Amino acid sequence: MMADTLAKRAPAMKTLTVLGSTGSIGTNTLDVVRRSRHLYQVYALVAGNNVDILADQIVEFRPKVAIVATSGALNRLSDRLVARGIPRSDWPDLAFGSAARVESATAPEVDTVISAIVGVAGLEATYEAVRCGKRIGLANKEVLVSGGRLVMDAVRKYGTELLPVDSEHNGAHQCLRAGNRAQVSRLILTASGGPFRNTPKEALHSVTPEQALNHPTWRMGNRITIDSATLMNKGFEVIEACWLFDFAPSQVGVVVHPQSTVHAMIEYSDGSVLAQVAATDMRMPIQYALTYPERCDAPVPKIDWNEARHWEFHPPDLDKFPLLGLAYRCQEQGGSATCTLNAADEIAVGAFLERKIPYPAIHDVVAETLSKVPSRTPSTVGEVLEIDEESRAMARQVVAARSNALAV
Repeated sequence: MMADTLAKRAPAMKTLTVLGSTGSIGTNTLDVVRRSRHLYQVYALVAGNNVDILADQIVEFRPKVAIVATSGALNRLSDRLVARGIPRSDWPDLAFGSAARVESATAPEVDTVISAIVGVAGLEATYEAVRCGKRIGLANKEVLVSGGRLVMDAVRKYGTELLPVDSEHNGAHQCLRAGNRAQVSRLILTASGGPFRNTPKEALHSVTPEQALNHPTWRMGNRITIDSATLMNKGFEVIEACWLFDFAPSQVGVVVHPQSTVHAMIEYSDGSVLAQVAATDMRMPIQYALTYPERCDAPVPKIDWNEARHWEFHPPDLDKFPLLGLAYRCQEQGGSATCTLNAADEIAVGAFLERKIPYPAIHDVVAETLSKVPSRTPSTVGEVLEIDEESRAMARQVVAARSNALAV
């Protein structure tokens, strides 16, 4: 009888597709898997062009499917597997492109999808996984920033579990479990403030990409690190929070918290504030999304409350970091404004990293692009992707004009 009871309580093994397996979230997800092999099985690993890391992951995790972005990357991946001495009979099914990504996320064998592809490249596969009722661990902000209404309508229609992996939204999800949603007055997201928190505004014109990439707290990809420096990343998180938790923009606040230990706070109508506190380690929110509603031991350091510590909270400087205010305005406007916001920001950040425009011009490029691309309400993922491409094309024109002006 006792054995039967224990068997019933043992968690069922989850079969995963990891969209973006070679990125920061993907590699951290696989570390969680590595430490709990009895709980997780990898069905598909989906990457871009980083075939060296993907080949190592294939050797270790033995997925049934592995997908890359292009045919060229597929050929390079095949070469890497040959070089590692893997018999072809042990290779996973290999494929490339968007259709293969969708198939990997919607396969009948899969019950959980980690959506961690950077950019709108992950939108279609995530949306179709939602429509198939898969559990989604969402780390791709662009899914909701670009296609929030479509995705959340599908979540409600198909009864999909959409669990945030971003540390701030994951923290909010945890805090919201403590009370009645109708009694919540607002959500407060925290921001580290980035490398220029104490830099005077007039000095920002001369900052270099190397300085902007030197984040004081997190180690992330180049684009998200620059977005953290401009607070654009926090603007995207405000938009994402509005969709995830059904908040109006005015109900989502941002405070600068340099210690990055408090990830989110929920204020209830009686004035009580609940905060989620954890170490700055992405494996904790990843594991939370995988095991919810249960909690399991995570391979992250626990906070030592015997150590002296202090926490600071400051309001963000919207004059110095205007992209945060721009994000609020786009969400209030509705329609495809947030899609254009995201697309233009990616182009502007790339231009800054290539030294085509100065750091403050990231905002200027985004704002000008928004003024030139009309907002509308997309009804399909295809329309979202069309708006995204139109916005990118316009942003490239804006960057080119500014680059030429600087060269004169």
